[in-house]
Amino acid sequence: MKAAAMFPVLMFPQFDPVAIAIGPLAVRWYALAYIAGLIGAWRLVRRWVRDTPAVATPEQVDDFLTWATLGVVLGGRLGYVLFYQPAHFLAEPWQIVMVWQGGMAFHGGMLGVIVAAALFCRANGIPMLGFGDRVAVAAPIGLGLGRIANFVNGELWGRVAPDWLPWAMVFPAAGPEPRHPSQLYQALMEGVLLFTLLFVLSRFQSVRQRFGLLTGVFLVGYAIARSVGELFRQPDAFLGFLYAGATMGQLLSAPMALAGLVLILWACRKA
Repeated sequence: MKAAAMFPVLMFPQFDPVAIAIGPLAVRWYALAYIAGLIGAWRLVRRWVRDTPAVATPEQVDDFLTWATLGVVLGGRLGYVLFYQPAHFLAEPWQIVMVWQGGMAFHGGMLGVIVAAALFCRANGIPMLGFGDRVAVAAPIGLGLGRIANFVNGELWGRVAPDWLPWAMVFPAAGPEPRHPSQLYQALMEGVLLFTLLFVLSRFQSVRQRFGLLTGVFLVGYAIARSVGELFRQPDAFLGFLYAGATMGQLLSAPMALAGLVLILWACRKA
């Protein structure tokens, strides 16, 4: 039997996680990914809210940017604390505010933005689902940039790859075994592909008129992309595999997918 072909192993480039350093001030790539994602989404949503049927004014989107930023940061951090390491932070609660040391959870950030959007829309008389549809289309921009920042930081690496995989990569912090660059897989699925799907759908007025439909597609699409990506990603060492061999990311994505399906069905049944 002929042996499988062997490919040269790629070495992780070991990027400097600090993008800009001025004296004691250091700006990391991960922070820039958050900033670029928020600004990019803000500029696009500012244009899209005027598409028929209009759901808000560009000036209201400007105001919402602050709300969204707080929702992402506070929700993302609290989500990580509660979903991933509650015992650790309960023992050392002062570390909760040390966001510069890493530790953000998308599912928590999503819940934070939902709460922020609900409060903002109620205060300004904006249809929440219609406004949420526009935000949902832009959300994958930040997700994709965040995964690229994970890759630059050399964190959240993939599982050990088979010998025949030509792009298998050795992450020095993960040991000598070649691994899947799962951060890039997730950037492609959660960022590029999900954004493309949502953007194409959002160009149809019949889709935009069904408030909640695009939000539902985003929830289901992200849940699928995240669950598939987790098949290649090494689970966090402090969690490992959980119920039935699933990861925390997959378990948190299950109710997200269910909520998305409910929204899609509800939006499609509306007159």
